[in-house]
Amino acid sequence: MSSVLFDEHATDDGHIVGEITLNAERSLNALTLEMIELMRPQLAAWQEDARVVAIVLDSAGEKAFCAGGDVVSLYKSITGDQDPHFPERFFESEYRLDYELHTYPKPIVCWGSGIVMGGGMGLLSACSHRIVTETSRLAMPEVTIGLYPDVGASWFLNRLPVGTGRFLAMTGGPVNAVDAVHLGLADRCIKSDQYPALMASLTQARWQQEGTIDAQGVVNRTLRELEQASKTTFLDLDTPVLNATPLIRELMDHDTTEQIVAAILAVESEDSWFSRAQKTLAHGSPVSIALIDEQLKRAKYMSLAEVFRSELALSVQCCRHKEFPEGVRALLVDKDGSPAWSYPDVASVEQFFIDELLASPWQTNPLETLG
Repeated sequence: MSSVLFDEHATDDGHIVGEITLNAERSLNALTLEMIELMRPQLAAWQEDARVVAIVLDSAGEKAFCAGGDVVSLYKSITGDQDPHFPERFFESEYRLDYELHTYPKPIVCWGSGIVMGGGMGLLSACSHRIVTETSRLAMPEVTIGLYPDVGASWFLNRLPVGTGRFLAMTGGPVNAVDAVHLGLADRCIKSDQYPALMASLTQARWQQEGTIDAQGVVNRTLRELEQASKTTFLDLDTPVLNATPLIRELMDHDTTEQIVAAILAVESEDSWFSRAQKTLAHGSPVSIALIDEQLKRAKYMSLAEVFRSELALSVQCCRHKEFPEGVRALLVDKDGSPAWSYPDVASVEQFFIDELLASPWQTNPLETLG
């Protein structure tokens, strides 16, 4: 069966709602090159089809919307078991898909229920209507594998409250539904069992009135009603990120990356969410931590297209160095949990090495045509 399923739902007034389902439940719908290459032409076809008024992006299974990109295939290509050009193909295709979603002219509802990490965050963040449920767990945990938050994260993390984006990137801290909406990482909290109601409402809606299609209005009204009906589900959900916002701002207000890391690790806290963030930071890649801080600083005033170009260059460079494959090996391949990082701590990471990673490997970026 295909790794992505496409369906067209006829509406009562003769239009179509397209549905894209990530269909790789066993791998938590991890985003593969095959999935990307299936989605892009279908999105392009629906964009040109006047009958299609909106699209819904969801996934198979209840555990995860998308737990990230296909980093194991990246690892195999880096270590010589697959096409050595695979990383460039994968990242270029993934970032083109994300950019196309960001700029798509029709509403795209992303049903981000369950685990949403890495590449899944790229998909969710790029859609016009981002839905989270009581089971949603959003995170960018690339620091654990020697990488950095990509898929446009250099753009959307820089738009979070002061310091919060950098903190979440450095610590891989998970974000639940209520915190996601508060931070602006999602738009609405809707109960997970309301997906059938969403599809029913969209197909029964009147999309055309007085000769004009108000697709954004129809989708907004539908989601607003479902959110109102779901309110009680989220009343008792804790908000650890919101609660920690003053502390995060204080901790991130230092002059160097190593000072920030030291300040975070020095906090004595009984809060389980914060303690988990500290543990991830302590065991994360020192290169990733330094790289995250520098990349977010450099990308602060970049356009979305510029961000994807810079991320493509950086991701390809990361695949040419041992830090990323070593992180993947330790966490996902051998699963020994003991990565041999290139540097013992953040203070030891040399600036020239970070500068080399941030240098473009090409004279002309493959994403030069974006924007």
